[in-house]
Amino acid sequence: MEPARCSSSSGSSRRVSGYRMAGLKKLLLAVFWLFGALVWRSRADSAMEEITTEKEAEESHRQDSANLLLFILLLTLTILTIWLFKHRRFRFIHETGLAMIYGLLVGVILRYGIPSSNSHGKVPIGCALQDRAVTTLLVNVSGKFYEYSLKGEINSAQINNVEQDDMLRKVTFDPDVFFNILLPPIIFYAGYSLKKRHFFRNLGSILAYAFIGTAVSCFVIGNFMYGIVKLMYAVGQLEDGFYYTDCLFFGAIISATDPVTVLAIFNELQVDVDLYALLFGESVLNDAVAIVLSSSIVAYQPAGENSHTFDAAAFFKCVGVFLGIFSGSFAMGAVTGVLTALVTKFTKLHCFPLLETALFFLMSWSTFLLAEACGFTGVVAVLFCGITQAHYTYNNLSPESRDRTKQLFEVLNFLAENFIFSYMGLALFTFQNHVFNPIFILGAFIAILLGRAANIYPLSFFLNLGRKHKIGWNFQHMMMIAGLRGAMAFALAIRDTATYARQMMFTTTLLIVFFTVWVFGGGTTPTLSWLRIRVGVDPDQDPAPSNESFQVIQDDVAHPERTSTTKQESAWLFRLWYSFDHNYLKPILTHSGPPLTATLPGWCGPIARCLTSPQAYENQEQLRDDDSDLILNDGDLNLTYGGSTLTANGSSGSGTASNSADGKRTKSISEDTLEHDLGTEDHELITRGTRLVFPLEDHA
Repeated sequence: MEPARCSSSSGSSRRVSGYRMAGLKKLLLAVFWLFGALVWRSRADSAMEEITTEKEAEESHRQDSANLLLFILLLTLTILTIWLFKHRRFRFIHETGLAMIYGLLVGVILRYGIPSSNSHGKVPIGCALQDRAVTTLLVNVSGKFYEYSLKGEINSAQINNVEQDDMLRKVTFDPDVFFNILLPPIIFYAGYSLKKRHFFRNLGSILAYAFIGTAVSCFVIGNFMYGIVKLMYAVGQLEDGFYYTDCLFFGAIISATDPVTVLAIFNELQVDVDLYALLFGESVLNDAVAIVLSSSIVAYQPAGENSHTFDAAAFFKCVGVFLGIFSGSFAMGAVTGVLTALVTKFTKLHCFPLLETALFFLMSWSTFLLAEACGFTGVVAVLFCGITQAHYTYNNLSPESRDRTKQLFEVLNFLAENFIFSYMGLALFTFQNHVFNPIFILGAFIAILLGRAANIYPLSFFLNLGRKHKIGWNFQHMMMIAGLRGAMAFALAIRDTATYARQMMFTTTLLIVFFTVWVFGGGTTPTLSWLRIRVGVDPDQDPAPSNESFQVIQDDVAHPERTSTTKQESAWLFRLWYSFDHNYLKPILTHSGPPLTATLPGWCGPIARCLTSPQAYENQEQLRDDDSDLILNDGDLNLTYGGSTLTANGSSGSGTASNSADGKRTKSISEDTLEHDLGTEDHELITRGTRLVFPLEDHA
């Protein structure tokens, strides 16, 4: 019976183990099922998260497209309105003023006309990190790390309107967009379209207004605003730090003039060419000086704990930074222009106008980025690159590329400028951190008038002491009124709005731009009439009182004290380097100018033949130099016609001139015949051993 008992016990144990195995299997199945459910749930959550992310990305893309479309529609509306104004001959408001008005209207609609959406997915989480905001933040969410970038500060009173703030922030462009994309074509076109004839004739005065005048304006505005800041502290309207260096920085950025409105009206009405040259030349160089000056003020760092006290060493270091940045930027722009000229001269790119235009465009634009990457100022570099390209490279381009480059940068300049002014109107309502202080704003308006007056009137007085062609009081008053503020002042102000002081400067700069463009720019035409400034002037006509074709060459016989008009108005600085440029630089970099074999010493013969263009030998018409009429000195120019020779001082190999009893000059028969014949033929001008061939109807 014992074996039977053992058998039953072993059977029961097998049953128990079977039950245990079945339970273990069920447990394992349950665990696997639960794990699978968790995996499926996580995958489903991940899929839903990806779908949500894709929807948000698509929605963001649509909003960005709508924002760009908005600006394109603004520009389209501005262009149509400009056509209407030109068709109806309305001059009381310029296209830039129209762009600002349309920008204001759209800004009002975006700010107050669009209701805020639900702020889903945007939960404010409080955490104490450090005293300042960080640009990149890594957040651990359930073991997953997410990277967040800083968009900007949100006003605590509008914490529930995050969606609307985000929408307004999207139409607020990064300041780098202005400096790297919008400003380069504007500044380059200013240099590329420069009228060298009138610019160099007034070069000394333009340099004085641009360099000395801008520095004077900066310090006058800065010191006046420092007094306003002290007043604000006294009346309790200013709590945060606003230092003397901040006031000087504001003086630098607000001293950047942009009389685009006035110059457009001047060009349309054909105002006196010297007034146009003074204003245009000052505004071109003034922007470059203002940006370098502002950078130098930012670099001012005295030794010691208090970084806002005056320190002589830091001041002279600041001056050195100014000179270094300006000279380095100038050299970089000029070198880039020279390299482009060499490439276009010694290659066959002119056979492929499209490639030639593309290379010209890329080389010109890269100058700005190269200067910024090297720590210099791109505005200065691209400005002098444009001047160099116009002086040298333009002569090497094919006729198709000449037209294309002119039209391309003209269109880019027009679109970029109107885009910036449209954005100014928009930013008045979409910018999130405006600081409106009535005392500061009123003081700034007074300061810019004082700074402009300190720039124009004293400098004009000293310049007139050495000028033959004086800057009259009506010109000075017009230059005073035409000191508008525009794209450059706005771009410099929006570049840094992190502190309370910079936000106040940006708001005030925006209001000053509005006022000067609308009031001063809109009043240009009646101001011209009130000041009795002549209009309808031929830009190719010398500002001489006489309209005689050869007054420059012959009139000195009767009036020895009156040297040639060209010599009077040509800046001595330009006359100094012209000979070197004409005899060496032009032949090396372009197809024009005398052959280097005629100007370099004999031992440089192989190099001269290598660098001289074949056109210099083949086509004498290529030797014409458009700048030659700016630098003629007494004794340097001989006019050869038949058997007669006239010099720049009026002496003649044949024929005489005398004065009548009433003081009027009478001409001999040979002079009358000479004047009559020279109007229809080309004649040879021999200057310093170089033979130049061009028609004398172009005036000396």
